[in-house]
This record gives sequence, structure tokens and C-alpha cells, in this order.
Amino acid sequence: MKQERQVLVIFPHPDDEAFGVSGTISAHRAQGTPVTYACLTLGEMGRNLGNPPFATRESLPKIRKNELLQAAQAMDIQDLRMMRLRDKTLEFEEDEKLKQMVIDLVEELNPSLVISFYPGYSVHPDHEATARAVVAALAELPPAKRPVLHCLAFSNGHEEEIGEPDMIHDVSAYAEQKKDAMRAHLSQTAWMLADMEPKWNDGDPEALAWLQRERFWTYRFDD
Repeated sequence: MKQERQVLVIFPHPDDEAFGVSGTISAHRAQGTPVTYACLTLGEMGRNLGNPPFATRESLPKIRKNELLQAAQAMDIQDLRMMRLRDKTLEFEEDEKLKQMVIDLVEELNPSLVISFYPGYSVHPDHEATARAVVAALAELPPAKRPVLHCLAFSNGHEEEIGEPDMIHDVSAYAEQKKDAMRAHLSQTAWMLADMEPKWNDGDPEALAWLQRERFWTYRFDD
């Protein structure tokens, strides 16, 4: 994996980072690269309350905040930013406000790499609003000063439109950190882990491939 100057990860919800990026984050941290994770909300409107339920609608924000802190620790993220926007409302925020939030982060941190969602191919309205803001903010930078943008995409049929991923990171060396990041978000991941953990332990090829390979598309700006 290329040595970066600074990595900036921008997602809307706690646990967005765990599934597709936590191995990559762990790899960057192992290289000594500073990683900042800007999480826009606390996921307080998440549907899951644990299995069996251990959260209520009132207690969920605090629980998810603590889960995010634990996940950051699992990945050795030293700079976690909780941006305090409200879950499931990002699509209603002013575009300029979200764009400026990203611009401020980029100006402060001067990252060589930004990781977020691919606009149009990330399903959830909060994901899409985040992706649009990241692209709009980076598009305002001169190409020579613009960080590379690596995106996650997972909508149905996305590869038919944007092609195969530009890179697939082998993060097998960081599989345990990735598992720990997912386990940290237990209120949201208990059902999935109950299904996946036995498959990992049994060496199921498809489950291991998902665990050990992380896929990214490089966003290409028009200029």
C-alpha cells in the first residue's frame, strides 16, 4: 500500500468505516500515517438496538458514541472527529454547509488521500449526501493540490456503470483489527457477526474474501 502523507476518512455513521475500510485504515496506521476519521453523526436513528436489545431510543446515541470510540481504538485512529450532525437528516442539510465542512477539514489537515462513498452508488441518503459534499469540496481545489479520492460503492449493478474497482487492498494482515472494529459496533453488527464469525472460523472462501479484501474506486474529476 502506498505511503500517504495524511489520510482523511469521511463517513456519516458510526460503523460505516468498519465494514469496508477498517483493514485499510489499520494498514495506514501500521505504516505510521496519520488518519483522521470525521464521522458526521452518531447514528442515533439506527434501527438496531442490540440482539438481544440492550439499548433504547434514548440511550442509543451514547452507546453508539462509545462503540465508535472503541472501533477507533481497534484501528489505532488517533484523531476522531465527531461532527455532531443528526442521523438521517444529512440529505436535508444545506449543500453549502456540508461542502464547507469538508473544505475546512481538508484545509486544516492537507491530506494526500480522502476516503468516502461514491456519489450515486452508496444507497443510503446520508451516504449520498456525504459523497456529494466530499466531491463538491474537492472539486473546488486546483488539481495539483487536490488529494486523491478513494470511494466505496455497493449499489446493485454499480460495476456495470463505473467498472471494476481500481484497487483491491489485501488487508489479511489486519483481519483481527477489522473484526475488532466490527465487534465494537455491537448494537448494529450483532446479527451479521453471528452469521459471519462461524464462516470465518470454518475458512469459508467467500466470507474470508470479504474480510481480507477491500475494494475502492478512484473518483475522477472533470478537469
